[in-house]
Amino acid sequence: MILIIDFGSQFNQLIARRVREHSVYCVIEPPSVSVESIRALKPEGIILSGGPASIYDENSPRVNPAIFEMGIPVLGICYGMQFMVDTFGGSVKKSEKREYGFATLNIRSREDLFAGLEDSTCWMSHGDSIDTLPEGFVSMADTANTPVAACHFPEKKFYGVQFHPEVEHTKEGRKIIDNFLSICQCSRNWTMASFAKETIEDIKKTVGGQKVVLGLSGGVDSSVAAVLIHKAIGDQLTCIFVDNGLLRKNEAKTLEEVLTRNLQMNIRFVDARERFLSALAGVTDPETKRKIIGNLFIEIFDAEAGKIEGAAFLGQGTLYPDVIESRSAFGGPSAVIKSHHNVGGLPETMNLKLLEPLQYLFKDEVRILGKELGLSDEMVWRQPFPGPGLGIRILGEITEERLNILKEADAILLEEVKAEGIYKDLWQSFVVLLPVRTVGVMGDHRTYEFTCVIRAVNSKDAMTADWARLPHEFLARVSSRIINEVRGINRVAYDISSKPPATIEWE
Repeated sequence: MILIIDFGSQFNQLIARRVREHSVYCVIEPPSVSVESIRALKPEGIILSGGPASIYDENSPRVNPAIFEMGIPVLGICYGMQFMVDTFGGSVKKSEKREYGFATLNIRSREDLFAGLEDSTCWMSHGDSIDTLPEGFVSMADTANTPVAACHFPEKKFYGVQFHPEVEHTKEGRKIIDNFLSICQCSRNWTMASFAKETIEDIKKTVGGQKVVLGLSGGVDSSVAAVLIHKAIGDQLTCIFVDNGLLRKNEAKTLEEVLTRNLQMNIRFVDARERFLSALAGVTDPETKRKIIGNLFIEIFDAEAGKIEGAAFLGQGTLYPDVIESRSAFGGPSAVIKSHHNVGGLPETMNLKLLEPLQYLFKDEVRILGKELGLSDEMVWRQPFPGPGLGIRILGEITEERLNILKEADAILLEEVKAEGIYKDLWQSFVVLLPVRTVGVMGDHRTYEFTCVIRAVNSKDAMTADWARLPHEFLARVSSRIINEVRGINRVAYDISSKPPATIEWE
C-alpha cells in the first residue's frame, strides 16, 4: 500500500484515485500522523501532496522528517517537494513568475520516475519554487519558468515534482505515478474482490456476536454496504428504511419493491414523513436542515434499534468523498466544504457505534464492488441521491406544497432522461426549487409562480463535476412539460456551473 500525506491540496483524492487505478491500495493521513502509526501501516512508499501553504509560513504543515529514515521511496508533489527539499537543507523561494496552468516539461533524466517518457505538457499551480537543491539531489526536468521542475536523490529513492502528475492535464501523469509504484515494488494486487474478502473478515472481527442496524436508502452506497455486511454476519444485520417524506415521487413504494426483491435480508420500513416535515417547518438555513435531518434520522434509528436485542452498530454507506469534504481528509488542512448527514451531521452522542465499510472507496469503486457482490444493474447504476433528499433541493422553507411541486417537476425530468437513454451517462440529474416567484403569462392570464432549475452533471467521483451539455431540444421538451404539467412553476432554468467552483447540490 501507499501512504499519502495530506498537506491540504485540492487534488488529494485524485492522487488516491491514480494509485488505485494501478491496483495498489492507499490511504490519506494528515501531517500530524505519528511515525509509529506510519510503521503500523507498513507502506511500500509515501507520497507527499501539494498544498496551499508556503514552506516559510509560520504554521505551514509539516510531517515528522523521520519518514525519510524508513528506507522506502518518497514522492513529493508541489508543496510536498518543497517540504522535502527544505528538510534536507535546500532552499525554496518565491517565484519571480508564478506558474499556473499548462507548461512544457523538458526532461533531462529519463530514468526511474521518468522512464519511458517524452517531453510533454504538465499542469503547474505554484507561487514558490526550488532555489537550491540539497546535497545528493539532482535536477531531472525544467519548464520555461521553473528551473527545477523535478528532482531526485537516486541513492535514497526520493523524488520531487513541482507539477501535478495526478491531474488529467498532465499528459504523462499516469505513467509517472505508475513508475513510482514500480520503484516502490508494489504488488498491484488490490482489487474489489480482494477488498470484499478482507472487509468481510474485518466486519466479522469487529461485530463479533453483536447485531448491526443499517440505514437503507435504496441507493448504491447503502445497498452495497448492506450486502457486504450481510455476507459477513448474516441475520445479525437488520436494515431499516426510513421514509422521511423527502424522497422523490413514488420512491418509497418503488424502493420497497426493489429492495425486497433484490436484497434477501431483514428489512424494516418506517414511515416518518410527518416527523421530518414538522421538524423542518420554518427552517431555511441549509446546514441547519442537514443537522436536523441527520439528528432525527439517528433518533429514529435509536428507537428502532432499541427494539432489536443486541443491536450495537449503525451501518452506513459513507464514501471517501463524503469524508474528504466533511472531515478535511482525516484531520488534514484541506478546507471543509460542507457537512454530510452521514458524516458531519451526526449528533455528538448516540447509542450505536458506527460501521462504515465503504468509507475509503470512491463511487466507481463501489459500483464495481456491487457487481462483484452480485447486485443487479438496476441497483448498481442508480444515480446518487443525497441523504437529506429533496430537503436540500428546496431552497428556503420546506412545506408540503413546495415539496409536492418539486416531486412532480423532478419526476418529469427523470422520465425524460430515461426516455432519452442518457440516465447512465449522467452522474446526477435533478430539479431544484427556488424560493423565487416570477411573473409569467399563460393564455390571457398573468401568473406569479415559482422558478425551478434543472441540474445535470458528469463526474467520476463527485469530487469534481462538469455540467452536462444536454441538447437544446431535450431541455425545451422538459421545460415545456414542467411548466404545462406542474401547477406552481412558470419558469425553468438550466444550471451551467461546474464543481468547483459550485457544488453539485445547491445546498
